[in-house]
Amino acid sequence: MTAINVIIPAFNEADSIAKVINEIPKSVSEIIVVNNNSTDNTVENAQKAGATVLTETKKGYGYACLCGMDYISKKSVKPNIIVFIDGDYSDYPEELTKLVKPIIDNEVDFVIGARTKTLREDGSMTPQQIFGNKLATTLMKLFFNAKFTDLGPFRAIKYDKLLSLEMQDQTYGWTVEMQLKALKKKLAYTEIPVRYKKRIGISKVSGTVKGTIFAGIKILGWIFKYSIK
Repeated sequence: MTAINVIIPAFNEADSIAKVINEIPKSVSEIIVVNNNSTDNTVENAQKAGATVLTETKKGYGYACLCGMDYISKKSVKPNIIVFIDGDYSDYPEELTKLVKPIIDNEVDFVIGARTKTLREDGSMTPQQIFGNKLATTLMKLFFNAKFTDLGPFRAIKYDKLLSLEMQDQTYGWTVEMQLKALKKKLAYTEIPVRYKKRIGISKVSGTVKGTIFAGIKILGWIFKYSIK
């Protein structure tokens, strides 16, 4: 049987976190919510919904993901697949099944849930998100002949392959770092089109000018760093 663990970074997602947890397929072995300095009821709501809740006091998306990975590394029985999904209910958690299928079938090592235009709810991605995704994936195609079309946070990867990437980014560059390292390591990857809707609450990245700028700098920084290696 394939063991799947889900990691959900969460900062002030009290209104959405239980919805995400409750719609994750029952085939998942453990759902891990990493509370990243929330000041609302994120922790209580996640616990009530049945998730394992960790706390990471260092603020940053990457810090939260690394905290979840550290927890998994200490488990006596390791999962086969790790799935990352945001806690804002913008993704459709039930689509996890189709995201992990190519990995379970041993076709690929890594799957991105691609937020294709035809499946996106109007207004679910900001203009700066759309532009940033297009720029980043175009540069990855130019420099690395990559076939990525999105930096979507809903993604699945074999656990051993994730460890081989030696992930480091602590903030906004987490997703692009994973994709760039997957290319460098020559992991077999694919994209699965997924639906995407307006998130509950305000985005901590694209919803602020500061977040948008720092995310852009981080993403481009990782791409150019790898392009000159």
